[in-house]
Amino acid sequence: MKVPRRYLLTAVLIIPLAVGSFLLLDRFVRNQRLPEGLIQANGRIEGDHVTVASKFPGRIQQLLVREGATVTVGQVLILLDDRQVRARADQARHAFEAHEAQVQAAHMTLAVLNLDVPLAIERAEAQVAKAKDEVAKALSVEKEARSDAQRFRELAARDEASIQQRDQAAMRWEVAQKDIASSRSALTQAVKELAQAELGWKRVRAKESDVTALERQRDQADAFLNEAESVLKDLTITAPTSGTVTTRMVDVGEVVAAGTPLLELVDLDHLYLKVYVPEVQIGKMRLDLAARIYTDAFPGQPFDATVRYIASKAEFTPKEVQTPDERVKLIYAVKLYLAANPDHRLTPGLPADAIIRWREDVAWGKPK
Repeated sequence: MKVPRRYLLTAVLIIPLAVGSFLLLDRFVRNQRLPEGLIQANGRIEGDHVTVASKFPGRIQQLLVREGATVTVGQVLILLDDRQVRARADQARHAFEAHEAQVQAAHMTLAVLNLDVPLAIERAEAQVAKAKDEVAKALSVEKEARSDAQRFRELAARDEASIQQRDQAAMRWEVAQKDIASSRSALTQAVKELAQAELGWKRVRAKESDVTALERQRDQADAFLNEAESVLKDLTITAPTSGTVTTRMVDVGEVVAAGTPLLELVDLDHLYLKVYVPEVQIGKMRLDLAARIYTDAFPGQPFDATVRYIASKAEFTPKEVQTPDERVKLIYAVKLYLAANPDHRLTPGLPADAIIRWREDVAWGKPK
């Protein structure tokens, strides 16, 4: 039987109107059944997502976790191929050890110099003192020999002494003069040796400069080693926080660039329900209000939560708001952070209803 066209047109007009009226009644009239002091809202449970990435490029050698795995902070997630970096680290370690050996040898040489120089100076000073004594002794002997030579020369002239005695006295004087020259030469040599010994302090300072230069080279090699070991360590990707792996973007054997996202984690112990509250009710909201969250998966078990975030700006705000009816369309995002997530029953993406209590003297109610 053919339906008249006017009936079809009537149905097209009435059905959407009825559906819209039902939705409006369900949204506003049913919510009005809650006592004053409670606000009902709904949304989806979310969490703070953490993207795990590598600081350096490389090939994925091992993938130790998959989606759904629960990890703890510091747990190894991915191993990148580290053969080349490990070789550079070994090379840097050998270079550091070689420089460290040079520094130790230089320190030992410097210690020996610091002990030897004072002893050398002391020996040279003793030789100078001895040479001075020898010069003084030679001068004294020469003075006596000169006096004897003159006396015997005068005696021989008066025939009171023999020519042999005169010549022997003259010979002793010549020997004494030569002894003076020899002792003075020895004194000059001793003074030079003392000066040479005192130059040892300059050698010490020069060696100290060499030690400082070697230490800087050693420190530079140590810095290269630390850098290589740091890169090697960063090729082992660990969990930056405890949580659950929600997304895996790579697989074993892939070559990734620096900063490429590898995994995504979410901390199931710090979840929140993001809901939207109409402008007409946002004035009742404030931070630290208590709330209870209900889910279809656990209908008889509400989860305690607290208001920790209230958006300062409305979403989907019209360019110009003129009438009260249009102002009702303004909604504000509110985040209700769960106090606990026993056995990690709640997961991101799960739809849930919330009851927010803004008056403490009102008894809790369930979502309508």
